[in-house]
Amino acid sequence: MKVTPLKLLGASLIEPTVHTDNRGFFMESYNQNLFDKNQLDYYFIQDNQSLSKDAGVVRGLHYQLNPKAQTKLIRVLSGAIYDVIVDVRKNSQTYGQWMGVILSEHNHRQLLVPKGFAHGFCTLVPDTEVLYKVDDYYSPEHDRGILWNDPELAIDWPISNPILSEKDQNHPLLKDAELNFE
Repeated sequence: MKVTPLKLLGASLIEPTVHTDNRGFFMESYNQNLFDKNQLDYYFIQDNQSLSKDAGVVRGLHYQLNPKAQTKLIRVLSGAIYDVIVDVRKNSQTYGQWMGVILSEHNHRQLLVPKGFAHGFCTLVPDTEVLYKVDDYYSPEHDRGILWNDPELAIDWPISNPILSEKDQNHPLLKDAELNFE
């Protein structure tokens, strides 16, 4: 497993070792010992999976407030996404900055998103399935979001007219968002 720290402090790109042959491939998508060895001290307790039928679906930007904030480990089972994270930790030197990476069934990459980040993605192809691990349970009363196209963030999404849920269409801008991360 290769762990690459990203420019947003605390976030990492995880690249599992993939063993391929004429039958296909095998990989360990998660191994607690390897996470411990790489000082990734998280204990995941729940897996979530989504299917987006169309290309151009945007889900996010989502996060949960403390004390129910979640670290996420995201990967794509089928298809491809442009995965985006935004640092919403007010005292962070990368506060308000974002970055995006392509995760796909072919590159097998995983994105580790620590607490204090908003997360979202755009599907690049139809029938995209995303699986992610979290280290705390979903809490509706702590669930929050930021508008996907906040002009101050200026995220370079690969789509201009996304397919959005009603919830994701109505999130506030970052400057108006409720945040309790330090």
